[in-house]
Amino acid sequence: MKRVTGIGGIFFKAKDAPALQAWYKRHLGIDVQAWGGTAFTWTDGEGKPVAGTTVWSIGSAQGDQFAPSTATFMVNYRVEDLHALVKVLREEGCNVLEKIDDSEYGKFAWVIDPEGNKAELWQPPAGQ
Repeated sequence: MKRVTGIGGIFFKAKDAPALQAWYKRHLGIDVQAWGGTAFTWTDGEGKPVAGTTVWSIGSAQGDQFAPSTATFMVNYRVEDLHALVKVLREEGCNVLEKIDDSEYGKFAWVIDPEGNKAELWQPPAGQ
């Protein structure tokens, strides 16, 4: 069974999210959208789009989206079979949160690493 197959997104908190978003837009050319981030479309070696995106997003430091972790970031990892991976991680004694979300955006679960960082596991919808 494959475990992680790629990075689905990078999420981090900022003391002044709008100012930091503007900095990244101005200085690094990231197309920050009104929701606070962007989705980078994957391309092949010739620059042609292929299925898949990587999300990059800055949120407010006051948000609790990374709880129970107190880290200022979270990485979203793409996986092929979320339920199988969650089962294996639990068997291996990992701290996997109980909740599994299933939505139009795919299936999501979360695991806390040994240093207290929350990692998001994401099985994209078919075709992505």
